[in-house]
Amino acid sequence: MKADGVELRGDDEACQSSAMKAASDDDWATEYNALIMSVKVVGSLQEALDHIRRFSTHHSEAIITENKATAAAFQAAVDSAAVYVNASTRFTDGFEFGFGAEIGISTQKLHVRGPMGLEALVSYKYLVDGDGQVR
Repeated sequence: MKADGVELRGDDEACQSSAMKAASDDDWATEYNALIMSVKVVGSLQEALDHIRRFSTHHSEAIITENKATAAAFQAAVDSAAVYVNASTRFTDGFEFGFGAEIGISTQKLHVRGPMGLEALVSYKYLVDGDGQVR
């Protein structure tokens, strides 16, 4: 990634294995909108979930793991609009999700969550005509 101009920021363990900048607490809670990635090495699924609960924007989260059970547990436990295993969170985009042009993004749960296309901004009005029907 360095060859492609990505700046890496990591915790102590990540910094030991490569030449990257030390991450601060602010880095864990920052959406950079740039070629910057923060890397945290965790010793357990619970440690990963605790870190995410503390710093998450509830937008997109990812884990890198070879353990399928851990991957499934991660996806079930993380409360975000998009949860990835061994894939980039940069796929969280309305166009990538097949919504057409992305109009917005929401980290709320109601009424829309994640990338928003035109349909997410539409409200519905139901017109019902009858002549005395009852349920």
